[in-house]
Amino acid sequence: MITSTSNQQMKQVAALLKKAKERKEKKAFVVEGTKMVAEAPAEWLKAVYASESYEKNPEHEVVLTVLRGKCEAAHAVFETVSDSVFKSISDTQTPQGIMAIVQMPEYTLEQLLDGEKTHLLIVESIQDPGNLGTMVRTGEGAGITGIIMNKTTVDLFNPKTIRSTMGSIYRIPFFVTA
Repeated sequence: MITSTSNQQMKQVAALLKKAKERKEKKAFVVEGTKMVAEAPAEWLKAVYASESYEKNPEHEVVLTVLRGKCEAAHAVFETVSDSVFKSISDTQTPQGIMAIVQMPEYTLEQLLDGEKTHLLIVESIQDPGNLGTMVRTGEGAGITGIIMNKTTVDLFNPKTIRSTMGSIYRIPFFVTA
């Protein structure tokens, strides 16, 4: 069990949550909450962290069993974290008790344009992370097949953007123009 915020893994989580540069260098981002962690494709998982109280809650038994299996299949780390450490590294006011480090997917423009019915969302210089996440989520509902955005658009892997996508980040390919 991880009981210190000085633990190297916890420092990495904190850095990924706070710094876009770190996310780009490591090609990874953090997701929080049962829905976002459970929906993450197994092959994208690098690590899953569950708080003590999350693990002790009988309602989470099935989710934890599935996540442990996904981690084992993906050769990802599964760690228990003390409640106090989990709260200190969490990006949310009221942590749900589970988070994961997820590998960033990469797509080419050709992949986005490939297909019979291509419906793209093109965004330019969106600055609010919540708005971008909502556009991704709404776009998925409207049937888009991909997103093209420019470099001045807010980081797609900002924690607020990720939360706002509510899982659409796993299903909608994207491309950032030069």
